[in-house]
Amino acid sequence: MEAIYIRAHETGLLAARVEEAKARLAACDLCPRECGVDRLAGEKGYCGGGAAAAVSSAGPHYGEEPPLVGRGGSGTIFFTHCSLRCVFCQNCDISHLGEGREVTAPELATAMLELQRHGCHNINFVTPTHYLPQILEAVDIAAGMGLGVPLVWNCGGYESVEALVLLDGVVDIYMPDMKFSQTGPAEKYCDARDYFERAKEAVREMHRQTGDLVVGPEGLARRGLIVRHLVLPGSVAGTEEAVRFLAEEISRDTCVNIMDQYRPCFRAGEFPEISRRVSAVEFAAAVKAARKAGLQRGFL
Repeated sequence: MEAIYIRAHETGLLAARVEEAKARLAACDLCPRECGVDRLAGEKGYCGGGAAAAVSSAGPHYGEEPPLVGRGGSGTIFFTHCSLRCVFCQNCDISHLGEGREVTAPELATAMLELQRHGCHNINFVTPTHYLPQILEAVDIAAGMGLGVPLVWNCGGYESVEALVLLDGVVDIYMPDMKFSQTGPAEKYCDARDYFERAKEAVREMHRQTGDLVVGPEGLARRGLIVRHLVLPGSVAGTEEAVRFLAEEISRDTCVNIMDQYRPCFRAGEFPEISRRVSAVEFAAAVKAARKAGLQRGFL
């Protein structure tokens, strides 16, 4: 199965999307914040991003989901800054504190090609939303230079459907978080009261574009949707409602990763209710909720 963006590059669709996406930076509305700053003129958005993409690191990653890792690893590119303000962020030095450096589109394209040459099975864009135009430009360059592995959009789930439409026919695999299903915790812990509504809209659009996860005979993901749900202490993530939405409104074949690796990072210690690890009982209850909802496909 050929990576979907190859066709978009060859037909000129990708180049047109680059121009359309760049124009949106003049009054930025790439994420649901819609802060409207002129990033082309050097202003910084709520996310902290400006006119150029900023990257913290790029390299093979072996800790992702098995269909992404294979033997060669997932070619992860970690982008600096984020449109969410999760108080428990495990990558706070990158997302909150801005660790990284600005790169040009040719430099980003070169990084993708190097990951492919290293043997990585895909290019995994981590926290990419606020740099969508810059990424599209780099993909167009890289596709013309021989890039051919699938693209993974690894995001926090707080996405704009209008922006996601620009990725239709470009992104092969979507991997969003489904962090919260209740407005109170979403507002308290990541300053996004509308998180669940926006995440639901986004996941619907992602599934419309790519469908359920398709895995090749070699066990590697080729196309489709993977949803991550991090179990939080005290059930503040609202797991039952989140998995019910996926099963009933997306697909019972949705590939879901119920994750138990929460640890109280960054500012989590300021909130007693989430200042501890998740218990075995809490994690088992989350898995049971997913199974009860009808979700049978995924990773634990």
